Amino acid sequence: EAVPRVRAPPLSNGGGDWRRGRSRRRLAGGAWSGLGRPGRAPWSGGAAEDGGLRAAVRGGPCAGLPAAGRAAESGVRRQQRAGHRPRGGQRRLRGRGSAAAEAEAAAAASASARVQGAPAAAAPHGPPRAPLSLLELPPELLVQIFGSLPGTDLPSLALVCSAFRRLLRTDTIWRRRCREEYGVCENLRKLEITGVSCRDVYAKRINPRVKSGRYVKILPDYEHMEYRDIYTSLLHRYRHILGLWQPDIGPYGGLLNVVVDGWFIIGWMYLPPHDPHVDDPMRFKPLFRVHLMERKSATVECMYGHKGPHDGHIQIVKKDEFSTKCNQTDHHRMSGGRQEEHKGGQLPFAGVFLSSCQAPIAHHRLASLWALQEFRTWLQEEWGRTLEDIFHEHMQELILMKFIYTSQYDNCLTYRRIYLPPRSADDLIEPGLFKGTYGSHGLEIVMLSFHGRKARGTKITGDPNIPAGQQTVEIDLAHPIQLPDIENLSNFRELSRIVLEVQERVRQEEQRQEGSLPGEQAEAEPGPSGQEGAEASAAEEGAAAAAAQSPPPASCPFVLPAEIASRKEDYPRTCRACFYGTGLVAAHGFTSPGWTPGVFVLFDDDRFGFIWLELQSFSLYSRIKVSFQNAEAPSREAFEEMLKNIQLLTS
Repeated sequence: EAVPRVRAPPLSNGGGDWRRGRSRRRLAGGAWSGLGRPGRAPWSGGAAEDGGLRAAVRGGPCAGLPAAGRAAESGVRRQQRAGHRPRGGQRRLRGRGSAAAEAEAAAAASASARVQGAPAAAAPHGPPRAPLSLLELPPELLVQIFGSLPGTDLPSLALVCSAFRRLLRTDTIWRRRCREEYGVCENLRKLEITGVSCRDVYAKRINPRVKSGRYVKILPDYEHMEYRDIYTSLLHRYRHILGLWQPDIGPYGGLLNVVVDGWFIIGWMYLPPHDPHVDDPMRFKPLFRVHLMERKSATVECMYGHKGPHDGHIQIVKKDEFSTKCNQTDHHRMSGGRQEEHKGGQLPFAGVFLSSCQAPIAHHRLASLWALQEFRTWLQEEWGRTLEDIFHEHMQELILMKFIYTSQYDNCLTYRRIYLPPRSADDLIEPGLFKGTYGSHGLEIVMLSFHGRKARGTKITGDPNIPAGQQTVEIDLAHPIQLPDIENLSNFRELSRIVLEVQERVRQEEQRQEGSLPGEQAEAEPGPSGQEGAEASAAEEGAAAAAAQSPPPASCPFVLPAEIASRKEDYPRTCRACFYGTGLVAAHGFTSPGWTPGVFVLFDDDRFGFIWLELQSFSLYSRIKVSFQNAEAPSREAFEEMLKNIQLLTS
């Protein structure tokens, strides 16, 4: 843009300096000594009529400036070089030097160029210079930069200066951190319900004083909260408990997933479907939740029981371990159970349970009708059955034992972190969590993972025989099994013969690797028997290698022998592959554990089975199709270490 020409003030009023003799004497012998004074004849050069252009014609250091401006600016510069502070009118002129003086200089330079016949000089307003610090950037750009930083770095950034500290109070920055780090997509200012995914647990509508369901609760006033409060006091503070956990409930274990759900942190306990419906989806119920009732303090509430949320506490014990405690355990009991009157058929059937359990605590727990009613409710929720549906005496003992044991852990629980198994391109199927049938114990959760030529199934939920954390099956992927035709497959003896032959071959290979195979002496003694043994061994190895290299058929018919018991009768009738495996069996209390041979049957990508030859039973496993959050293992080494830790806790 062209700079407007500024008219020079009269020489008789140069800002008051011409009226002062001191200033006139100071300016008389300076760089402007050739300039004419008021009332004197113009400079003899005669090149210009305007006195303001005389210096421009001469090309002096202040060319083109009006007389008063030149005098004042020159005096100020001399005083600055001499270390003096400008006074009077000079101080006032210095104040206007930044804007007016630059404009005057531009106008005078343009006039000087016209006089000399040269092109006009460029205006001082050229391309803007690059900012020298972050403080010179626009606030909108700083908000975008700060919002892209991790939330853990923002407190350190606030210590840089007060400007950064004020800028970090912008709610847009913290809203972006909540969304990108914890997946919070809800709008704090337009929230319609609390918790968003209510699932019959949360109070609905955001009115801070509304009746919610069966209990009255003062809900948080989110309209006066900020995203910074949500991030610092809730999400960041409890970030260590997010992920997948296994509760320490004796041999039974469990599966807990702590997630950010709306404006809550909720611990969801996942339960297998009711036996024997292994293909049904998982059941889940909340154990605890954490949210903000006030701006700076988070509230922990226990969700166990039938009376709604109540006071609880969370303590982080150490890395990858935390505990929860309920401060109002009376909310866990059935309301009105103590006053329930005797109804026909309940006490006689309770006597069956009392007579089948020898523990004194069982008589104490079921001595009252209140405990009986509580047990009936638990039985319906946990097993989907009633007292009259359970006729098997052994199952009665197992169910009652689990009820008594889990009731002791309803006020305080400890959780240990677990990871989902890592994936590899060489895996037979995708590893993960499966639910499987275990006879009278019902359905249990098993984690399938691959370790080179082996595949392992580890119990996440267990029973008094094989507790949670122990390995339940191991599959040898290097020894596939070729099943006989459908007629011979239904014969249990034929299936046992095939499996036992593979077991013997595996045993010999393990001994050969250890260097203790007795066949070494046979090789030293020549004879027909030694040659035949070597040829037989070579033939077996060649057959095993050919079976391992040859691709299995897409599907082949499969049927269980009549002697094999299965909890689920409608198992798949076709399979893709079979491998030799072993299963862990033990007596009550995990005593006398041992491995028994079996057959791993792969049906499809989401289902497999295992035939227990010694027990003459069949377990069917179905994949758990739930997207668990924050459950990936940081490395394969961390996953292997996790398996060792949970196994040592129950050994």
